[in-house]
Amino acid sequence: MTAEQLGFEGMPRRLYTCTPSRLNTWLDCPRRYRMTYLDRPAPPKGPPWAHNSVGASVHNALAAWWRLPVHERTPAMAGVLLIRGWLTEGFRDPSQSAQWRERAREMVERYAAGLDPADEPLGVERTVATRTDRIALSGRIDRLDARGSELVVVDYKTGRHILTPDDARGSLALAVYAVAASRVLRRPCRRVELHHLPTGEVAVWEHTDESLARHIRRAEQIAAEASAADEAYKTKIPRPRQGEAVDHTPYDEVFPPRPSNLCAWCDYARHCPEGRAAAPKKDPWAAVLIDSTT
Repeated sequence: MTAEQLGFEGMPRRLYTCTPSRLNTWLDCPRRYRMTYLDRPAPPKGPPWAHNSVGASVHNALAAWWRLPVHERTPAMAGVLLIRGWLTEGFRDPSQSAQWRERAREMVERYAAGLDPADEPLGVERTVATRTDRIALSGRIDRLDARGSELVVVDYKTGRHILTPDDARGSLALAVYAVAASRVLRRPCRRVELHHLPTGEVAVWEHTDESLARHIRRAEQIAAEASAADEAYKTKIPRPRQGEAVDHTPYDEVFPPRPSNLCAWCDYARHCPEGRAAAPKKDPWAAVLIDSTT
């Protein structure tokens, strides 16, 4: 019996609910997407990463700094907040954690020294959402600034990768945030910025309406693939019972692995033979060891 015979003709299509992170995970590796978002219970992850602890500690400190009364927003207080909220997971030992805590403290103090504490953001860690006729997108912006009549999306970065305007231009997440912020607050939002705290550099891109529309169309295309895979997972692929070892074979046509050097950093590498063959698993502190000056 068709949808028309059932009287469903003209009913709105069910939207695919997602975040930029979910869409990017599908692009990076469908197998990792399946283990992250569909397998229940999810396969156990590997140990936490030290570089994630650094990033989260810095983000939390800056968010807390903006929530202080204006007169308390000093560079020194940014360092205090970093120390108070320091996350220790993933480091090799207490000494390495302490070394990075000091580096991160210096990082946030230097960054805060360049901020105007009275220039109140419109949002800090603000969740925004938008939808099209195909997808419902949401995400959380590190900081949303008001500059004149326009909005600016600010994203903090703490990794070793040196950022360029191309990174800002190509970021699906930043484009989605700009579109969503503009629709929620009814103000233009085309400028997106990546603030690289280790160097103090800012990578900027000024979108046009056309470039933002291209990102939204790209999100819809990725979502269509992921949504079809989700449906196949629910209806066509037999899943193991709880406690059974995962056999990837029934899934691989829909959720193939995409082995690369990035597999060394995957939380699910222990469950993926192809990923382990592509790149040896890194120690949890490997990224901060690379960044270390000693």
